[in-house]
Amino acid sequence: MPHKTLLVLLDGLSYQVAEHAMGHLHAYVAAGKAALYQLECELPALSRPLYECILTGVTPIDSGIVHNNVSRLSSQRSVFHYARDAGKVTAAAAYHWVSELYNRSPFDAARDRHTVAPQLPIQYGHFYWADHNPDSHLFADGEDLRLRHAPDFLLIHPMNIDDAGHKHGLDSPQYRNSARGADVILADYLQAWLDAGYQVLVTADHGMNNDRSHNGLLPEERQVPLFVLGDAFSLDPQARPRQLELCGTLCQLLGVPHDKPFCRELLK
Repeated sequence: MPHKTLLVLLDGLSYQVAEHAMGHLHAYVAAGKAALYQLECELPALSRPLYECILTGVTPIDSGIVHNNVSRLSSQRSVFHYARDAGKVTAAAAYHWVSELYNRSPFDAARDRHTVAPQLPIQYGHFYWADHNPDSHLFADGEDLRLRHAPDFLLIHPMNIDDAGHKHGLDSPQYRNSARGADVILADYLQAWLDAGYQVLVTADHGMNNDRSHNGLLPEERQVPLFVLGDAFSLDPQARPRQLELCGTLCQLLGVPHDKPFCRELLK
């Protein structure tokens, strides 16, 4: 059975902070309505390569998106492509690199900031380019897209956690409080999304280190959370999802044809 699906990508959120700072999400876990898994991000632990990895199921060395300055359209098929081609509605409130990967490159703010283009993989979008763009505004942009267009697949991608990590490092109150702040914002939306029938995944691209960066092999850089909420999920504590399997798992939830790996154990 196809499900509307919503992916929240909390940029730069390390698992070790998600494990203790996301009180509202953990309340769903404690109530048996969600599950938390630990993922290990692919390498390199950089944003643009991992957006591509999450949304296409292809490793950076295979996609060619190997660092943040590779600014071009993806050569891979993403969840947006599969959903659009199956007649589904797609939307994203996200950093402009996502638009550059799947819609048009280079990003032109006047043209692309507010996207209404049913022919493109991301048909409806609100895209931003400042890392300090308030998460509260970004979630409101995502909710605008949901209420206005009723997308089958919606990506919401805020940046303030990553921004705080680059300014202050992993072991800082600013980084931890930015994660707590995202959790509080999520509390305004989660139940409404679930009540509307959405399956919700909350994850991150990469983590953060005490050097105020990421691109290495430290656990705090590579280990990221995956919270899943919705009646299509098994909540099986033995499931071992991989970051590479997120694209295929999203396609399974959407009920669209695809050729990507996915995590069977994550789903009922």
